[in-house]
Amino acid sequence: MIKDERIIRILGKGITALALKERFPNAIMYDETDFDMYDKGSDELTIVSPGIPPYNKMVLESRNLISDYDLFFNNTPFSVWISGTNGKTTTTQMCQELLKDLDSVCGGNIGIPLSLLDENKRIWILETSSFTLHYTKIAKPNIYILLPISEDHITWHGSFEEYTKSKLKPLELMNENDIAIVPDKFKEYKTNAHLITYKNSEDLCNYFGFDKSRINFKEPFLLDAILAMCTRKIIIDEVNYDLINSFKIDKHKVEEFRDKKNRLWIDDSKATNVDATINALVPYENKKIHLILGGDDKGANLEPLFQNINSMDILVYAIGTNSDRIISYCKSYSIKYFECNYLNIAVEKMDINMGNDSIGILSPAAASLDQFKSYAHRGDEFKKFVNNLR
Repeated sequence: MIKDERIIRILGKGITALALKERFPNAIMYDETDFDMYDKGSDELTIVSPGIPPYNKMVLESRNLISDYDLFFNNTPFSVWISGTNGKTTTTQMCQELLKDLDSVCGGNIGIPLSLLDENKRIWILETSSFTLHYTKIAKPNIYILLPISEDHITWHGSFEEYTKSKLKPLELMNENDIAIVPDKFKEYKTNAHLITYKNSEDLCNYFGFDKSRINFKEPFLLDAILAMCTRKIIIDEVNYDLINSFKIDKHKVEEFRDKKNRLWIDDSKATNVDATINALVPYENKKIHLILGGDDKGANLEPLFQNINSMDILVYAIGTNSDRIISYCKSYSIKYFECNYLNIAVEKMDINMGNDSIGILSPAAASLDQFKSYAHRGDEFKKFVNNLR
């Protein structure tokens, strides 16, 4: 990696900022503790860490703001950007699996920060957040994969409309040589890119000529796999079922395991929003479900979840800081619930209530940081509590 001697300013001191500082040793980093030393009238190039929201004082009082995607755009090789509300990480990882023989590397919102990616690679595969897209002004992908969008990060963006606008921004920057694959609801969105739209996995299989029966994934991962296959088909016009089927899903994503009584449990701690939980329940919708919900819901509208589960044979166990909201919706939709507040209590109550034909699912539709270090920590604790049951 070649060091860059230019002086830039960086708002934030998190992972993205520290990676930029490694690449730009002369960069000056600021956070709110030292922002009083910041020259608010300067036009120096200023990169915003994606976690900093647009209403933050540093953002409001700065000029010439760009994202790290913009900063490196002129040196970026052929790039595939992957965004959406759920499935970004899995789709990005699947793309890397399918394109690894084409000299690709993945990073961005996961893995290697963009500023530390190898510019000599043929392809960059970037998991791309709505935060980064909000601050991006000139950078654009060669292929844009957009998974379905539902309410998320409303507190950060201010509204679902602003969140959606960020997700669609690449379409405004792409040209006629670029390809975008987006949900059908955006088929009329103005873009110079070649637009491919889909309502479901079947649409994409029909468009690209894939045989769905040869893909060894069920929803919600089936759509991720097919979107990843689209990238290889576009780039080298090839389909490799063996390669996609060799991919292993990460832990805490609709991860099945059994307890000492041989009852089925699902660790879906990665489901940090409503849409993720709705999708996770699809394979089990005809079963007797015991569902743990709750955490930090980030201001999202929870009602679509309860509209969806209202017709299921389901018991809800409410935990986390939004327990009261969960319980209120359960009452409104006449869904039986248990007020647990904490994960260990929820598991104990589920153990009492679950029969051998029941399924215990942690799919909280909320972030974890109200009570846990991360979604992974929450998932690990869940499995520990279940495995300790007698």
